[in-house]
Amino acid sequence: MSDALSRLRAVVPANVRAVCETLERAGYEAVTVGGAVRDAILGREPGDWDVATSAHPEDVMKLFKHVIPTGLQHGTVTVVTGKGEATHVEVTTFRGEGAYTDARRPDHVVFGVPLVEDLARRDLRVNAMAYDPAKDRLIDPFDGQRDIAEKRLRAVGPTGNVYEDAVARFTEDGLRVMRAVRFAAVLEFALDPDTERGIPPALPSLAKVSKERVCEELRKTLDTREPSRALAIAQRTGIITLILPELEEGFETWVTAEDAHHNVVAHWLERTDAAPRPARLASLVAELAPTAPTKRLDRETSKRIDGVLRRLKFSNDEIAVAATIAGTSGTSLVTEWTDAEVRRLLSDVTRANAKTASAFWRADTATDLADRADAILARGDALHPNELAITGKDLMTELEMKPGPALGRLLAMLLTRVIDDPALNTRAGLLEIARSAELAFTHHVDEAP
Repeated sequence: MSDALSRLRAVVPANVRAVCETLERAGYEAVTVGGAVRDAILGREPGDWDVATSAHPEDVMKLFKHVIPTGLQHGTVTVVTGKGEATHVEVTTFRGEGAYTDARRPDHVVFGVPLVEDLARRDLRVNAMAYDPAKDRLIDPFDGQRDIAEKRLRAVGPTGNVYEDAVARFTEDGLRVMRAVRFAAVLEFALDPDTERGIPPALPSLAKVSKERVCEELRKTLDTREPSRALAIAQRTGIITLILPELEEGFETWVTAEDAHHNVVAHWLERTDAAPRPARLASLVAELAPTAPTKRLDRETSKRIDGVLRRLKFSNDEIAVAATIAGTSGTSLVTEWTDAEVRRLLSDVTRANAKTASAFWRADTATDLADRADAILARGDALHPNELAITGKDLMTELEMKPGPALGRLLAMLLTRVIDDPALNTRAGLLEIARSAELAFTHHVDEAP
C-alpha cells in the first residue's frame, strides 16, 4: 500500500489534484479513478486522469469558472484548468446504471450512489480502484492491488462471484469482452479462468456493438507488444468467430485434422507477434490467403481481404497495406528465389510497402526471400517506371512519341527488362531498347481495345 501511495502521490497532475481539492473543500468526495490509478501503481506512464465525485453535474459547474457540459445525461462535465486539451479534467458524478438495451450504454443513470457502488459497475478489478489526492488514500474495495500483484485480471461486481460478475459486466456492455482480452496483452496479465468463462455468454452483446468500436479495440490489441496474449483468448472464446468469421471458415476449409487446425492457429498467433506493427493486421488475416506457393502478389486474395477489412471499418491506408502484404502470403511457401523474381514481387507490392513486406516474410520464416528483398532495397534497384534512368518526357523527345497508351506500355516494358537485369538501367541503354521496340508499341495505339 505504501509503495502504491508513493507512486500515486508523485504522478497525479497538479490540475487534477486542484480539482479534487476544490470539490472536497466544498464538502464533496472527489477521487481519481480507472486506468490512470492502475498504471501509476504499476509504474507505467498513466494516460488521462479522470475524476469521480459525489457532486452532481450542476454542483460541479457552479464551483469552477470554465466548464464544458460534455455529457450531462451521464453525469460528466469537463473542467478547463488552462489552455489546451491537456489541461482539461473530466469530472463524472458517482452513478449507478439501468439496463443496457443497446449493449453499449446504460438506458439511464442514477446519481448519488456511494463510491463503492460506482466502482462495482466497472469492468475489471484492476480498473476499479480510486485515489483521493486530498486525503492521500487509496480506495480498493475489490482487491485490485491483489490482482496487480498476481498479474491476473478478474471481473468486478457486487456479488463476489467472478463468473457471475463477468457475465453481468460483459453482457451490459459488449465491448468489455474485447477490452478484457486487450488488457491481457497491454498489461501482460493472465485472464482469470472464471472471467474468461464469462465471455461466451456475452457474445450476443458484442454483436450489437458498432464495427467502428470493435475495430478500434482490435487496432489497440495489435499495437501491444505481444498481441497473441489477447488473440489466443479471443480465438478460444469465440470472439474471432464473431468478428472475423472468415478466419474460422478458412481454418475449416484448408485444414481438416484437429491437431493441424491448432497448428494453423499457433502459426497465425506467432506470426502476428513477430511481424512489425504495420504488418500485424496483414499477419492476422494472412490465413485467408491460399496455401499454394506463388512468386507473385495474389490480387484476388488481396481483393478478398480488402473486403473483410473494409467490413470491419479499418482505414483506407490500413486496408491498402494489410491487403497487399497478406496477398503475398503464398510466397512464404516458395523455397528457391532469383533476384529477378524477388524484384518482380517487390514491384507488385510497391516500394512504399516493400520494407514492411520483407519484415512480414521474415516473421513468416521466409528468410531467403526476406534477405534477398532487403539486399535489393539496399541497392536501390528500380521497382517502378518512375525509378528508371529514362522518363516518359525523354522518350517523347528522343523518339518523337506522343503521350498515350503506347508510351505507358513502352515504359512498362523497359521496367520489365530492368527488373530482369538492373545493369540495363542507364539512359543510353534504355533508349537503345526503346528505339528497337518503338514500332511495336506505336502500332494501332488509337484503336479501341
